[in-house]
Amino acid sequence: MKTFQFKPVGHAESPLTDRASAPKQGGEGSPLAWLVFDKSMREALRDLHVGEDVIVLTWLDRANRDVLRVHPRGDRTRPELGVFSTRSPDRPNPIGLHRVKIISIEGVLRIQVKDPGGSAHDPNSRPQAGIRRRLLTSDL
Repeated sequence: MKTFQFKPVGHAESPLTDRASAPKQGGEGSPLAWLVFDKSMREALRDLHVGEDVIVLTWLDRANRDVLRVHPRGDRTRPELGVFSTRSPDRPNPIGLHRVKIISIEGVLRIQVKDPGGSAHDPNSRPQAGIRRRLLTSDL
């Protein structure tokens, strides 16, 4: 099987410092966080604006990549499910997909976001793979 190389374009900064303190699902609340981008990304970010909804792709660098089955939400009273049918961050290729709203922009390389899904901020310094403008409500 072929492999590919991942090149982070930035990282997240959040007051959350560990997975246990992070919301697991949307509606559970989350603090504001900053997406901090490498200076080489300046031109790629220049047309984003406060108030826009965007989709952020992240690499869940603290995930356990050997996990194939989980108890949903870590609740051992619930039956195990295949990890691809859950929202667990632990999975063979731990890619995070986060719909966020741009709250403020400092310069061009720091974008403050609110995650209505409540999951994009666990924990600090998650590598950013990319950002895309959200076009329609059907995007996510």
